Amino acid sequence: MDEDPAKALELMEPDLRFLIALPSGDVAGKSKADFAAYIEGRNPVDRVHEVLRYCADGDTEMVYGVVTEAGEPVGAFHSAAVVSPNGLLARYQAFFSTTFALIDWPSR
Repeated sequence: MDEDPAKALELMEPDLRFLIALPSGDVAGKSKADFAAYIEGRNPVDRVHEVLRYCADGDTEMVYGVVTEAGEPVGAFHSAAVVSPNGLLARYQAFFSTTFALIDWPSR
C-alpha cells in the first residue's frame, strides 16, 4: 500500500460516509473533508498497512491485513467499502484491533 495516507483521499467521493472503529473509540464522518481531518489529526509515525486478503462482490470490496509501525506489527484491520458508479469510495468501514488477529500476522 502507498505509505502516504493523504493519497487515499483521491479515491473518495466528496460525500463519503465512514466509520473507523479503533481501540480508543470510533471515528466517524460524513465527508471526504472529515476523513482528511482525521488523517491530519493522527500522530506521525512510520505506519504501513499490509493487505493480507482481498475480495470483491459487485460494488463492495473488503480487505484484511496487518498494520506495522517501524516495521513491527501493532494490530490487524478489517475494512469494507462500497464503490460508487464513479469508481470512488462512497462508504467506508474499518475495524482495528491490537488484541485479535483473524489471520496470523506474517513472521518477521
